Amino acid sequence: MNIILALLLLLSSSAAHPQSGGDSTAKFFQSAIHSAITASNQKDVPANADGSVAKTDPQTDAPKIKGVYVTAYSAGGSRMNQLLDLVDQTDLNAMVIDIKDDAGYITYKTDNAQLIKNGNPQPFIRDIHGLMDRLQKHQVYPIARVVVFKDTVLAKKRPDLSFVKSDGTVWKNGKGDSFVNPFSKEVWDYNIEIAKEAAKLGFKEIQFDYVRFPEGFEKRADSLKYAKNGKTRVETVADFVQYARKQLAPMGVRVSVDIFGYAASVPAAEGIGQDFNKISANVDVISPMVYPSHYTQGWFGAKDPDKEPYRTIKGSMADTFKKLEPLKEKKPIIRPWIQDFTASWLGSGHYIKYGKTQVEEQIRALKDMHIDEYLLWNATNRYSQGVEYK
Repeated sequence: MNIILALLLLLSSSAAHPQSGGDSTAKFFQSAIHSAITASNQKDVPANADGSVAKTDPQTDAPKIKGVYVTAYSAGGSRMNQLLDLVDQTDLNAMVIDIKDDAGYITYKTDNAQLIKNGNPQPFIRDIHGLMDRLQKHQVYPIARVVVFKDTVLAKKRPDLSFVKSDGTVWKNGKGDSFVNPFSKEVWDYNIEIAKEAAKLGFKEIQFDYVRFPEGFEKRADSLKYAKNGKTRVETVADFVQYARKQLAPMGVRVSVDIFGYAASVPAAEGIGQDFNKISANVDVISPMVYPSHYTQGWFGAKDPDKEPYRTIKGSMADTFKKLEPLKEKKPIIRPWIQDFTASWLGSGHYIKYGKTQVEEQIRALKDMHIDEYLLWNATNRYSQGVEYK
């Protein structure tokens, strides 16, 4: 730490802040300090006999997380003022912020050559260091969302890392999105490099989303051209998660994965490669997306699950507990995504308008099931007013 102190003293003599385009000396020392601090924070990580990372929480002092989803546009724009006010005035204490978004864009400018080569960094968050300072000032637990295998940007740049049709074009789903190949180690390392940079920026947790093959992939697996690794889709997705956690564990960050809520209620989803338990065994936090609107009629005895948020959430948690029983001491923290949006696309008579009451019903169901962590999803980041988040 003497080296760090010396660097700090040298930096204090420079008037320019690196983010304001100051001189190269200030930038050099800022980088040197960051590297020294990062190295000093590297942790020895216990391993299992098979070489996998032992199941120990890297952040035992972390609070019980109650958070909201924040797009990069919100994080870098005026809406962030409202979101910080929401956290300041309630029991919410965390934000899940897009660092690599659903299109595959890295959401801030970076000097990382690997990320520039494979990605397309955009200044959606104009001042990433300033954002991290704001989050720290407001005591917000920062979680970096990294969308992994849904990546139109990389697929367009590198068709060889995607799924190619017989006519030579990159396959797209019905919404025009492309995926990259989970069998590819190069794709793994690219996403993990993004995660590592997020950890260096100060994010305490990396949340991987779209850790799967495209929906319905089993119907087109034999007609598309792509590299394979000799393993099944389920094995490959689980291996990625294990590899990512092993790579990130020395940095002291938690690793979490989003997964379809119904995955806890059915056998492994072979088509998309998601096995609830195989993934859960290799993460610190599992976040099943248990939005009532995502369950079809009849689930958990509800004619229209969207209209019965308490029953739906309680049923989904009962299935989650049952599913994870075999993991015993390897069970991760369960931190579900819950619904703060109105699912009008379900059609008249099959949905209700969501607001304070419906959000609180979901939280009450979690509490009754002894779950005290959760995340709220609203794609526009407009969250219901007056909700009791306790």
